[in-house]
Amino acid sequence: MPLLEGKKALIFGVANHRSIAWAIAQALAREGAQLVLTYQERMEKYVRDLAAKIPGTELIPCDVQNDADLDAAFAKAGELLDGRLDILVHCVAFAPASELENPFIQTTREGFHTALDISAYSLVALAKRAEPLMKEHGGSVLALTYMASERVMPKYNVMAVAKAALECSVRYLAYEMGEHNIRVNAISAGPLNTLAARGVSGLSGFREQVAHAAPLRRNIEQSEVGDTALFLSSDLSRGITGEIMFVDAGYNIMGA
Repeated sequence: MPLLEGKKALIFGVANHRSIAWAIAQALAREGAQLVLTYQERMEKYVRDLAAKIPGTELIPCDVQNDADLDAAFAKAGELLDGRLDILVHCVAFAPASELENPFIQTTREGFHTALDISAYSLVALAKRAEPLMKEHGGSVLALTYMASERVMPKYNVMAVAKAALECSVRYLAYEMGEHNIRVNAISAGPLNTLAARGVSGLSGFREQVAHAAPLRRNIEQSEVGDTALFLSSDLSRGITGEIMFVDAGYNIMGA
């Protein structure tokens, strides 16, 4: 029997075929999960084209900064999934380009607010709305983070602060939602050539550094993050919650 036979998943953050969220969607679908993908209006065409590759996948528009949108999205997801949600995937992050190019000390109040709202608070907002659909039977909430939350990565700037807030949110949500057998974890992925990553200058050089220094002597692929998400979404990880799991070819253990 497929690992996720009969499971229902709601995924936020698919933008195009390079998205980590898309790799996760493919991995979950491969093991039998029924999918609902959300999309931003400007990404609709790309997401629709991808969704068509997985029969039965439903789509819902949603802006995570808009509470009315979030309420409507979860109400619609509840209808499409017969009132049950087993897996929630949060792959949402954004900071204005200027906040990543300028020195961190020049971070603006507006840029700080935007980055924290979209990249960190949105997880709390999604979890709040997912809980009623999960609490009867338990479930898995999964987010994406990055090791810049713990170590200085030049040009990651305010996004690093947002990821630190996201990771702290994972732990608090894991504690509070655990009574309903809802697990909350995050994957800290190595550098990948995604739409979001392209907003950080020096990506190519850093990927070369990782491939040289990581214990596995290579960079990771999107599919490896997808497979880890599959594990964390399945009953195989039923005893794991509040964790940050690194998928970076071991780079995080190195001193330099």
